Amino acid sequence: MGVKIVDTCLRDGHQSLLATRLTTEDILPVATLLDKAGYYALEVWGGATFDACLRFLNEDPWERLRAIRKACPNTKLQMLFRGQNILGYRHYSDELVEKFVEKSLENGIDIIRVFDALNDLRNLKSAVDATNKYKKQFGGHCQIALSYTTSPVHTIDYYVNLAKEVEKMGADSICIKDMAGVLLPNAAYELVTRIKESVKLPLELHTHCTGGVAEMTVMRAIEAGVDIVDTALSPLSGGTSQPCTEALEYVLQGTKYDPELNLDYLKQACDKLTVVKDRFLANGGLNPKALTTNPNILKYQVPGGMLSNLMSQLKGQGAMDKYEEVLNEIPRVRKDLGYPPLVTPLSQMVGTQAVMNVISGERYKMCPAEIKDYLKGKYGAAPAPVNEEIRKKIIGDAPVITYRPADDIAPEFEAMKEKYKDIVKSDEDVLSCALFENVAVKFLEARNNPKKDEDEVVEFDVVIG
Repeated sequence: MGVKIVDTCLRDGHQSLLATRLTTEDILPVATLLDKAGYYALEVWGGATFDACLRFLNEDPWERLRAIRKACPNTKLQMLFRGQNILGYRHYSDELVEKFVEKSLENGIDIIRVFDALNDLRNLKSAVDATNKYKKQFGGHCQIALSYTTSPVHTIDYYVNLAKEVEKMGADSICIKDMAGVLLPNAAYELVTRIKESVKLPLELHTHCTGGVAEMTVMRAIEAGVDIVDTALSPLSGGTSQPCTEALEYVLQGTKYDPELNLDYLKQACDKLTVVKDRFLANGGLNPKALTTNPNILKYQVPGGMLSNLMSQLKGQGAMDKYEEVLNEIPRVRKDLGYPPLVTPLSQMVGTQAVMNVISGERYKMCPAEIKDYLKGKYGAAPAPVNEEIRKKIIGDAPVITYRPADDIAPEFEAMKEKYKDIVKSDEDVLSCALFENVAVKFLEARNNPKKDEDEVVEFDVVIG
């Protein structure tokens, strides 16, 4: 058996390139074909897809999951789960985390990939325990992802020790999650080798092509013995997405690593997805910049999405001349904050703080509320000690919590269920409201009270007449 492949085009592929705008109608014809191609799994849900369904596409994310499950009887379905943040942007109560895991598995998810931006394992415990709790009832596989970054504290030894802890927690597999695309080929070889020597769990690699090294990194990881790699079908591969599935199959054919994917089905799926991609190119939904290679991320260790966000912030303030200065400020801010990995939401927080430091002319004169909460311990433990001078300047003598942040959060599910009892029809509806209250309520009200299309009404009247 060769290396196993997880295709991300129906989740991270379009999240990275198309701002998560694929509709269920776009997805299902492709999913049906990918299901026959021989993948280990398809990543189809979680991450930003849940929010995007409700906020931008007027779709029920739970309906999408059920439809994909029906279209894919042969292949495992995977989702990305943000630990105690579930699929949202704050910490939620333990019972809400458990309920979301239960309903995800019940509606068709097989593999739940759980990560925490800070690699604070306390923020993963509820999701891991819940996945294992419902394993007997619904099946399910708990994969813990290690958020990869580089810093004086994020050494190979750091990740090996983290992998050992994750194995003890009850994970079924481990993923090296290189969200910024900064894992270099030789570092990948050493990291995979060391983790495989230290734990018995299957190991997966997830990276991005942004910096131009992902294909080389994947090959070195395969040579080192990685069990599973993430790729994306060609129309949604490359750029800020993952390496191309078909290319890897061609490269590995005839070797002991051959994934043995069916290229005929991949070609058919590619043809359908290309039509969709061309539509996005034509309507501006795919920014050509997302398809370019940016080796600057290797220099500054900054994710590609963060670079474009910085550009738009500076452009909005008429300060594009400060771009290089801000890029040089980011590593300083990161050091002050204890080297947090630059992944959502921390990448946005660090980037905004760097912009404020440069624009205001005084470091930490202005500070976003999220940075204050981070310094109070509300996101979890920083990987390295925070600069105490900076902490004092920003939050003064405010208390800093050292316990798990979610310990302060009271149960939320029943209160949400009662609050919206007139519009929710299922536990899934309640969960949607709990995560994205305003957009979910608006969506559910429209679903429950559909307005007839005027053209349909006119046509109906004519027929009756």
